[in-house]
Amino acid sequence: MQFLKSCKYNLSKLSFIFFITFCVFFSFSVEVSAQKKYTVVLDAGHGGKDSGNIGNGYREKKIALQVALDVGRELLTAKDINVVYTRKKDVFVELHNRAKIANSKKADLFVSIHCDAFTKESPHGASTFVLGLSGNKENLEIARKENAAILYEDNYQQNYDYDPNSPESVIGLSVLQDENLDNSLGIASIVQENFVSLKRNNRRVKQANFLVLRETVMPSVLIELGFLTNKAEGRFLNTRSGQIKMAKAIAKAIKKYIQGVKLNDVNNAVAVTKKKPTPKITKPIVKKTPPKKTETKEVVVAKKEIKRTPKKIVVKAPVKKSPKVKKKAISVVEFKVQIAASKKYLDESNFNFKGLKNVESMFIDDYYKYYYGNTSDFLEIKKVLTKVRKTGYKDAWVVAFKDGQRITIKEALKNR
Repeated sequence: MQFLKSCKYNLSKLSFIFFITFCVFFSFSVEVSAQKKYTVVLDAGHGGKDSGNIGNGYREKKIALQVALDVGRELLTAKDINVVYTRKKDVFVELHNRAKIANSKKADLFVSIHCDAFTKESPHGASTFVLGLSGNKENLEIARKENAAILYEDNYQQNYDYDPNSPESVIGLSVLQDENLDNSLGIASIVQENFVSLKRNNRRVKQANFLVLRETVMPSVLIELGFLTNKAEGRFLNTRSGQIKMAKAIAKAIKKYIQGVKLNDVNNAVAVTKKKPTPKITKPIVKKTPPKKTETKEVVVAKKEIKRTPKKIVVKAPVKKSPKVKKKAISVVEFKVQIAASKKYLDESNFNFKGLKNVESMFIDDYYKYYYGNTSDFLEIKKVLTKVRKTGYKDAWVVAFKDGQRITIKEALKNR
């Protein structure tokens, strides 16, 4: 009897140990499977023989490097973020190689850090740039100065089809990052919000043609921490406390962005179209359904014909067989031109869309996206794009949809 009690006790103890071990292993397995590493490439602008701007004696290359390293330290506190630097010391890295580092690492995000400058002392504040065509003279000038770093490269003519001193080159750059623009705008907005919380002057999210952004194939932003040519701001950015504050704001934004990307991955919600009330300018879909009375008459006639013909040959099964119905399962790829994105709903009552008619609206990832044109012919949509840009939408680009979901242009062309 004592032996049985002992066995029962030992079995209970073993079961308990097994249960605890299983729980620990299971929770560990779930955690590991849920932990996807997101690679963030931090690019400290300039470096080595390229000092960047030296407003009020403060060197852009040193401040950018220190802030980039501080951002990296903050990000490494997150288990799901892997940090890669384009430079960790005062060395010169060619612009195309900075992008190559990000592309080779298959990065999920590229963040380039810089400091601004101007001919006058008054301009101040932080801004975040995404890639895009823009006619704004101020943005073009900032892009020209940052892109001028290629002049420090030995054979830049071989690496780029670009002249940093030519306005035509700046304006003529093609947007190769259309697929990533939405996410780039998303992270840029969060960065600016965090800068505002530090009571920095908000110079907002802007678009400009930075070569380092053009060469990357993932969502990317270029941050101008502030103006070194402004004495107060230059002094702030040159202090360790100022650098740490800006770095924490950037790191916090990146973590928030990654968290959003993770939620989309978990919920399988990549480019999910959440349709809000359709704008008035969208083409109304009118379905012409024949009246029910007509259908009834046809049925009656059919019955009479069957009664009058005793031969069964009149009603033949082949008439009802329609093999063409199976073709409905084929998915159609649609190309559209995106002309705008806004947090606010726009329609003809508050926006004229530069005279464009039949503009379509979709609510995607918390933004109202506005599209013009709809065709399965890629060459045709390129003509539409040319027309749209002539109306004034210089930043418009082509997007593709399949079964109501956004897909890449490459994927769309494969399905043609």
